[in-house]
Amino acid sequence: MKLKKELNLLDVFCIASSSMISSGLFILPGLAQAMSGPSVFVAYLVAGLLAATGMLSQAELVSAMPKAGGTYFHSTRSMGPLVGTIDGILTWVSLSLKSAFALVGMAALATLFVSFDIHFIAIGLCLIFIILNLVGLKEASQFQIAIVLTLIIILAIYIFSGISAVDVRRFHPFAPHGLAGLFGTAGFVFVSFGGLLKVTSIAEEVRDSGHVLPRALILSLVIVTGLYMAVVMITTGILPAERVEGSLFPLIDGSGTLFGLPGTIVMGFGAALAFIATANAGIMAASRFPLALSRDGLIPSLFGKINPRFGIPHVSVIITGLFMIIALFLKIEILVKVTSTILIITYILSCLSIIFLRESRLQNYQPIFRAPFYPYLQIIGLFGFGCLLYSMGRPALFSSFLFIILASVVYWLYGRRAVKSEYAILHLIERLTSKDLTQNLLENELKDIIRERDDIVQDRFDHIVEKCLIIDQNHSQTMADLFQIVSTKIAPRVNCEATELNRQLLEREADSSTAITPQLAIPHLIVPGEKVFDMLLVRNRQGIRFSDNAPYVEAVFCLFGSKDERNFHLKALSSIAQIVQEPGFIERWRKAKNIQALRDALLLGKRMRH
Repeated sequence: MKLKKELNLLDVFCIASSSMISSGLFILPGLAQAMSGPSVFVAYLVAGLLAATGMLSQAELVSAMPKAGGTYFHSTRSMGPLVGTIDGILTWVSLSLKSAFALVGMAALATLFVSFDIHFIAIGLCLIFIILNLVGLKEASQFQIAIVLTLIIILAIYIFSGISAVDVRRFHPFAPHGLAGLFGTAGFVFVSFGGLLKVTSIAEEVRDSGHVLPRALILSLVIVTGLYMAVVMITTGILPAERVEGSLFPLIDGSGTLFGLPGTIVMGFGAALAFIATANAGIMAASRFPLALSRDGLIPSLFGKINPRFGIPHVSVIITGLFMIIALFLKIEILVKVTSTILIITYILSCLSIIFLRESRLQNYQPIFRAPFYPYLQIIGLFGFGCLLYSMGRPALFSSFLFIILASVVYWLYGRRAVKSEYAILHLIERLTSKDLTQNLLENELKDIIRERDDIVQDRFDHIVEKCLIIDQNHSQTMADLFQIVSTKIAPRVNCEATELNRQLLEREADSSTAITPQLAIPHLIVPGEKVFDMLLVRNRQGIRFSDNAPYVEAVFCLFGSKDERNFHLKALSSIAQIVQEPGFIERWRKAKNIQALRDALLLGKRMRH
């Protein structure tokens, strides 16, 4: 059963933004300022810039492969099922922990008003969000939209009202712990940008995902990073350092300083909304990772069951919620550091994924959005993430290493036996060594993903291309030699004599050349009979001499149809004309590594479908 495509740009933007505007903004600034001093807002900028390198890589990957599981799916198709299992389980853990962190914040906020144990409050909230996500994704996303828009309004009022109250003397000394403290803080607050990963996991449920997801990712990162910097800088500038560093909710204290009790109440309400949104989005997104793992047979199929009424993976949602409840009993510093460390690792895998997919030169890897400045952006990201990992400290690295071992054991004991897939590294090795290591499985999977992504409905032209004859040559020849071969091969399929077909092809060419460009020709004939239509495709890497104006034709599309198929004959000509006018078509045709790749060049071409 398929997931429902219900989300639009606003839905996706709000899910990503709500995942970032939460504990990272309402709780972490005080802890972070204790690590870096007044330069804490710069640490958020550094974390945001590094997140951008991974985000742009993710935007490309998700525009090419908008599938449930996001980063897991991309890692599996680029680096193999072992790495994919590690990525999938790590990301599921990190998003669940991040949501648990939000629940802890919400529970701590609630203790200001009620005298219940913080853990019971957090568990109660978690159960509420599990139920909400079991109802359906669209209902949960509408809840997110209302929360995010309210939050942005509250924070905008806080920023513009606080500018005039900032005391610049509070920023001295600016960075008392130096660059090491700044980078360490950037790693610490990196958890704030985990929402970007959440969006990729629900890609399969987004309408026009190839365009919507990249736009939503970029928009949410830019806006939220700007909000982080402005809000943290204002808070640092209006409160004494000891008050910021000693507060669990520095923004609420800052709002109280600006507006008194009404400000405290409103910002407290905003913090509650933020925590609710993050926890809700966390369950929503994290639950899609077990779904994707189970689809590939890496974990039991139970995790991939989709509720027929609501169209959501209900088993995965429940298990994710239970894991979050267990995580609620961890210390907050450990929760934050482990979550940030795992998120950094998943961003590293995103940068590596795009490198392997591009360098493998897969024909059907066709992202709608392409990350700029490749590969320098990814190299900078890998170096920056490496520095952040080093700054996180041994306990966080050790905890992350344990999860990596756990994921490897899961793959070795269960997934290893079930997986029969190809991945980009194999294609890269194949390209470098000229050895046949693949069976076109990944190219076929990517083709199916493109059809689903672009809502391509196969028509008669597609079915003919899938069954037509293809001649692939690597030696130069004349047009007459080609027509003799074509006539011999196509004659039995259209119930004609080969000699007669050859004569008509030569006469047709003598009247006017069918070479419409120096590289492309489309010979076409009317043949006897009824309900007859067929095609034959030719690639010649050395070129076929059609005329003085077309001495090196590389692509020949031969069409044969009876008179009663005249309308479809014209439609087929129109389809080919649209496809070959695409920028880079001849280059793709020339580089296609086998006959199936030649078919795919037509099957995935941009054209009007009948």
